[in-house]
Amino acid sequence: MSRIWKKLFLLVLALSATLAFAQDVMLKPFVLASKAAGDEAQKVEATKAALTKAGFTIAGSYSPYANTTVIGVTNDELRSTAAKSEHGGFGAAMRVAVVKVKDEVQVSYTNPSYWANVYRMNGDLKDTAAKLQAALGKVDEFGAKGLTAEQLRKYHYAFGMEYFNEPNEFVKYGSHEEAVKAVEAGLAAGKQGVTKVYRVDVAGKKEVLFGVAMKGTGDSKIMDDTYLMSEIDFKDIKSAAHLPYDILVADNKVFAQYARFRIAVSFPDLSMMGANSFMNIMKSPEAIREALSLTVGGKKDAR
Repeated sequence: MSRIWKKLFLLVLALSATLAFAQDVMLKPFVLASKAAGDEAQKVEATKAALTKAGFTIAGSYSPYANTTVIGVTNDELRSTAAKSEHGGFGAAMRVAVVKVKDEVQVSYTNPSYWANVYRMNGDLKDTAAKLQAALGKVDEFGAKGLTAEQLRKYHYAFGMEYFNEPNEFVKYGSHEEAVKAVEAGLAAGKQGVTKVYRVDVAGKKEVLFGVAMKGTGDSKIMDDTYLMSEIDFKDIKSAAHLPYDILVADNKVFAQYARFRIAVSFPDLSMMGANSFMNIMKSPEAIREALSLTVGGKKDAR
């Protein structure tokens, strides 16, 4: 083998090894930024200040239940990358959680690399990941044993369950503007227990992401943020950045990810049966679908 061909051969081997490694990187849904003793309210304000200083826009925040605040953030990379793929708007915002657990305050956020692949975005959001880490820190990724980018881009929890490209389409309006107006009105009315936390407009595209809070009582308790998270967010490090839920207006249509996808991809290691399992929230996906559909002007039986 000539020297040139030997060098080319070694180069091909090196590239192949690099690509194989990249494909095998295990991604997790959340990043633990920090955990330490402190005051939750003070940490929320400090977190918002750090995010703003790092160039993020605070789209909105809420406290879904006691000792927990979730902040929706966006930036130019998130909005522009969201515009490059179908329904990429689901990734137009990242979520940051501040949670008081006993005497400890945990700060965590959605892992941009994980969610970029979940939402099949045309980009890996590395710049956003670096800015979040610089602003808030990074102790470890958590929330799952880990999935590769390839697995995330074709993720579904189990046979017969929905993929990312199988969302609920609730209703179609005459125009994008009419659709957005209807969603805003439905969230403001809050008749189904669904209200607005934040809104993010995708750059240069008729696509708007809404983060929404869900409150339910009585028979509708099964779609309630507090109820759902009490069943599935039971580990020591909290995954509150799963919240809030999403509604997407894409052109003149209104969508949401079906809950069997949206919840499962945040908690991919959750057992199907037993304590703290999907079985405990078996009726929640349909309750969520119905509440969201009626909120945005769709029908009770919309699929």
